[in-house]
This record gives sequence, structure tokens and C-alpha cells, in this order.
Amino acid sequence: MKIPNPIAAIIACLLMGKFRCIDAESAYKAIHWPSIILIVGMMPFAQALQKTGGVSLVVQGLMNIGGGYGPYMMLGCLFVLCAVIGLFISNTATAVLMAPIALAAAKSMGVSPYPFAMAVAMAASAAFMTPVSSPVNTLVLGPGNYSFSDFVKLGVPFTLIVMAVCIVMIPMLFPF
Repeated sequence: MKIPNPIAAIIACLLMGKFRCIDAESAYKAIHWPSIILIVGMMPFAQALQKTGGVSLVVQGLMNIGGGYGPYMMLGCLFVLCAVIGLFISNTATAVLMAPIALAAAKSMGVSPYPFAMAVAMAASAAFMTPVSSPVNTLVLGPGNYSFSDFVKLGVPFTLIVMAVCIVMIPMLFPF
């Protein structure tokens, strides 16, 4: 019998409470509420994009740009779009927003959604270009006395390297 991961996590949390490994107050304090609120807030936004045709509009634009060149080009286009969106919002919000777009793009090309979903995960995680992209970047901004341009100077080459590696490696591990 295979138990889904979310169910297993809930059971583990309940057992930790039952055996007093953690109390309710400590559990509450351990939750990073801004991330939860961000994800919960972005989910209806992503769903609204689907229902209003926004996802289809973005997918059509991506198809016009890279769809005719095959799935590798589309993978690159998705990566670039994720990286650009990640300049302005957090990596978590970028992934929540881009996942339905990636899945719809794969469906419209008639290929497996797995490489496209992984590209979104990797591109959103490669949040190097601005201090806004990731909470870690924001945390080191002040203490490191870094400027916005420091992130750009280092982040752009890193993002390009990660993109190249992802375009080559993802289809090897998750074929189209």
C-alpha cells in the first residue's frame, strides 16, 4: 500500500503531537507563514489565469516564439519566462504561476509535461538575478552590503549556465 506524501506528512505531524515530540505553539512558530500566504494567494491567481484564458494567451505567445522549433526551444522559452518573472516576484510565486503554463504548453505540443514542469522548478529555483527573487538573497543584501547591481552581475551568468545545463539535462532525465 502506497501512502501519498501529503498524507504521510500529516500522519507524521499528528504522531509528533500525540507523542509530545513538539507542542502546538512550537509547531505554529516553526511554520513560515509568509510563504504559506504567498502560495495560497498565488493559487487562485493561477487558477484565474486558467479560467479567463490568460494561460492560453501566454502559451499561444510561447508557441509563436518557440513552438515551431521543437520542445528544446520551448523548454528554453519557459526557462527564460520563469527567470524574467522571477526578477519581480519570489521563486515560489513564480513556480506556482508558471506551472499551469508549462503543463498547457506541453499539452499543446503533444509532449510529456514532466520536462516542462521540471524546467519551471529549476528556473524558479535559479533565482540569482535580484535580491527580490529569493528570501535568501534578501537576507544577505543588508549584512553583505551588496547592491542591486551585484546580484545582476553575478546572477545573469549563473542563470545562463543553469539554463544551458537544464536544457541539456532535463530531457535526458525526463524525456519529451
